[in-house]
Amino acid sequence: MTKQTFLHDRHIELGAKMVDFAGWDMPVQYTSIIEEHKTVRESVGLFDVSHMGELIVQGKDALPFLQKLVPQDIKKLVNSKAVYCQLPNKDGGLIDDLIIYKMEENKYLIIANASRVDEDLNWITRNSLGFDVKIINESHNYSLLALQGPKACDLIRSLGIIELPPFFSIKRGVLFNINLWISRTGYTGEDGIEIMVYNDYAEYLWDKLLEAGKTYGIKPIGLGARDTLRLEASLPLYGNDLDTETTPVEAGLAWSVAKDKTEDYNGKERIMDQIKNGTDKKIVGFKMLDRGIARHGYEVFKDGEKVGIVTSGGISPTRGDNIGMAYVQLKSKNLDNFPVGSTIQIMIREKLHDAEIVKRPFVVKRNKG
Repeated sequence: MTKQTFLHDRHIELGAKMVDFAGWDMPVQYTSIIEEHKTVRESVGLFDVSHMGELIVQGKDALPFLQKLVPQDIKKLVNSKAVYCQLPNKDGGLIDDLIIYKMEENKYLIIANASRVDEDLNWITRNSLGFDVKIINESHNYSLLALQGPKACDLIRSLGIIELPPFFSIKRGVLFNINLWISRTGYTGEDGIEIMVYNDYAEYLWDKLLEAGKTYGIKPIGLGARDTLRLEASLPLYGNDLDTETTPVEAGLAWSVAKDKTEDYNGKERIMDQIKNGTDKKIVGFKMLDRGIARHGYEVFKDGEKVGIVTSGGISPTRGDNIGMAYVQLKSKNLDNFPVGSTIQIMIREKLHDAEIVKRPFVVKRNKG
């Protein structure tokens, strides 16, 4: 049986089309994906992302424990700051990608992908042997709402939260007399916030935000537009663009790996070797040169030879063309045969369609870095 968020009944009342996503019954769209996508790019959208996981790591050894788990240098975090990172296995392949917040001394909040909460928890617990830490799964106690778009922060300020947290930070706040957590994060490439609130208040908060946001053009947004938005911003999706066979370097995430971190962590040897010596696999962005739409799993060819696989692809409502990302095999670690501007082919319904390698992200990000 699929799980339901505490906002499930609200989605049904709003006429949402529901789908199974990572074992959760979630709204894929309320009106149309393109209309909802444009709402987020032009004004503000409200997402239910309560399917995401929330894990607490706390205790005397919380910091050295997290240092063992992830390639980022967690000791550089000050209270209320967050960092994007990955959870690698012993070979450097990715169990998940995460956001880690330092809530206070010796206490950290981990936001995990919905499909990976159980795997993450298992791996984190297995690695805790010998560390004085407590690992708490809070995923079923909290709901997570996201306000995204150029008017999102104006809306929140109008509700009394004048001082918003800086980008990739979190703070306590009060909205409609509800105590909650507000973080300056998102998954759309737009500015905005994510709100973590106890389940008891989720429906009330959802209703009040939709009511207060009417003058800002707010609309509820489903997972369909969330996917087109994150693709345009070139943000990876676990299970599509990230998996246990792919390292952060191969995924184009070397920027999120601490180069000067002295502590050992799972997969460090392979990850650091790839940073130093390169890799023969990389992720690229492309745009279709005809009306073909590349989807996850489609084969990539160059000069008649299969060279890769599409990880994510679809329509770009902002650009008006069809875009995607793919992993391709380089001729060698020192020779990139997929420069920007070069042509590849995507096999779509047993026919090759031309595509051009382009820079990522596909649109300008407007979140506050």
